Amino acid sequence: MAVKILVSDPLAQEGIDILNKEKSFKVDVKTKLSPDELKKIISDYDAIIVRSQTKVTKDIIKHAKKLKFIGRAGVGLDNIDITAASKKGIVVMNAPGGNTISTAEHTFSMILSLSRNIAQANASIKKGEWNRKKFMGVELYGKTLGIIGLGRIGAEVTRRAQSFKMKVIAYDPFLIPERAKSLGIESVDLDTLFKNSDFITVHTPLTDDTHHIIGEKAFKKMKKGVRIINCARGGIVDEKALGIAIEKGIVAGAALDVYEKEPPGSTGLVGMDSVVTTPHLGASTEEAQVNVAIDVAKAISDALTNKGVRNAVNAPSIDPEVLGIMAPYLGLAEKIGNMHAQLAEGSIKSIKIKYIGDIVKYDLNHITRSIMKGILTPVLEETVNYVNALVIARERGIKVNEEKTDEIQDFANLIIVDIETDRMKNSIVGTLFTRIDPRIVKINQFYVDVVPEGHMIIIYNQDKPGIVGQIGSILGRNSINIAGMTFGRVKRGGSAITILNVDSEISTSVLSKIRKAEHIKEAKAIKL
Repeated sequence: MAVKILVSDPLAQEGIDILNKEKSFKVDVKTKLSPDELKKIISDYDAIIVRSQTKVTKDIIKHAKKLKFIGRAGVGLDNIDITAASKKGIVVMNAPGGNTISTAEHTFSMILSLSRNIAQANASIKKGEWNRKKFMGVELYGKTLGIIGLGRIGAEVTRRAQSFKMKVIAYDPFLIPERAKSLGIESVDLDTLFKNSDFITVHTPLTDDTHHIIGEKAFKKMKKGVRIINCARGGIVDEKALGIAIEKGIVAGAALDVYEKEPPGSTGLVGMDSVVTTPHLGASTEEAQVNVAIDVAKAISDALTNKGVRNAVNAPSIDPEVLGIMAPYLGLAEKIGNMHAQLAEGSIKSIKIKYIGDIVKYDLNHITRSIMKGILTPVLEETVNYVNALVIARERGIKVNEEKTDEIQDFANLIIVDIETDRMKNSIVGTLFTRIDPRIVKINQFYVDVVPEGHMIIIYNQDKPGIVGQIGSILGRNSINIAGMTFGRVKRGGSAITILNVDSEISTSVLSKIRKAEHIKEAKAIKL
C-alpha cells in the first residue's frame, strides 16, 4: 500500500521532486483547501506538508487517523496545534536550516545599516537633502556583539561578526563549553551580556522564557549607546520598553524585522528616526524558499522510510554537532529503558533517573525521552515514540523524577534508572566505553559488564560451581550459541547474576529448562 503525502500549500518544485523519487510515495498537491475540505480528506494521509496558509488545528488532527508526520516548510509553527499533535503521537517537523543563511545575512545587513545609518541617509538623499554630520556612524571593528541564542543562525551571525573583527559573547542555556570554544566565542550569562555588549541580537524561538527577555529590567543593565537587533520573533523584545530606552538615550538605535503585532503600523517605535525596519524579510530570498522545500521534503521522506526523524519540534531536536556527541547516550538510554520493561513485573509506579558526570552538560530531556520510549515500547509498540513517551507516562500516572550531578564516581558518565512497580524494584546502570560503546555496568546490587544488544538471557542464581556448565549444556542441546557471558556477585557463595548474549531467540521451553536447573532462582529472555 502506498504511503500518501498531502502537500496543502505551494511548495518549490525541488521539494516535490524529492518526494516523487520515492516509489512507495503517492504525493497529492492540493492547495487552497478550506478547513472542511481538509478535514474530509486528512484521514487518508500519512503525512502533510504545509507552509503558513494551511491551519493544522486540533479539529483537523482529530480527524487524522493515519497521520504520522506534519512538515512545515519554514520555521514558524503558529498554524500548527503542536500540543494536539503531540498527544496523538504525531511528529511535527520544520525546516530551520533552510533559511539559516538568509536570516543570518539579513541580520548582519541590519547591523551594518544600524551602525552607519544607511536607511536614514538613503531616505534623506531621496528627499534632496545633504546632511553628512547628521548620519555619523560607528565602526564594528573592536565592538562587542552579544548574541542571545546560539543555534544555526546565531552561529552564522558569529562567523560574519568575526570577519569584521568584532568580539562575540553569547548566552544560550544549552551552549556547551566545547561548542563555544569551537566558535571562538565567550559563553556568558544574560547579565554579563547586557552589561558588556555594544550590539545585541536575538536568535531564539518565542517561548515563555524568552518573551520580553529584552525588556525594562534588561535595558537598565545595558551600557549607554547599545544597539538592538531582532530578526527572530516578535515579542522577544518588549517594544514599549525599547521605545522608552531609545528616548532616554540608553539605546542608540534598533533594527527590527519582526514585531509583536504584524503589520506593526507606522507610528510609535517603528516611526522613530533611530529605528531601522523591514517587513519580516529574514527568510525572503529565492534560495531560502527552495532550501526549506528541500529540507522538509527530505525530512518527511526519511521519516516515512525509517531513516530517522530530524528537525522535530515536539521531539528532541538536536543540533547535528551535538547529536554526534549525544547519539550514543540516546541509544544507551533507550536500551536501558527497554531492558527495564522486559525485566519488570507488575504496574510501573515511578521511575527515578540519575545522571552522573559530564553528561549533565547536555540537554537531558533528550535522554529522558529515550529512556521512556524504551520502557513503554514493549507494551505500546507503534503507539509510542519520542514525541509522546513522556505524555503517555504522565497520563498513566507514572512519576518520572530526574537528578543530576557532575561529580564523577566509578565512571566518567553514568545513567542510573530505578523503577518501582507494585510488585518489585529494579535498578539498571549504564555507561559508554570509549564514548561510543554502550555498556550495562550494574543491575540491582550486581556489578557486571554487559553489551546491551540482540538476544540476552538474564539469570539470577546462587553462586555455586557448575552453573555455567548447566546453562551451556541446555543451550547447546538446543543449538543456541553463546556470544558473550558475564557474572556478578555480592559475596562468595551468595546471590549472583549470570548474563549471556546469544545468537538466536530463546524459546519458552528453553527458558523453562534453565529455570528448573539447580541453584537457578529466575531466568528471563531479553531482546534488544
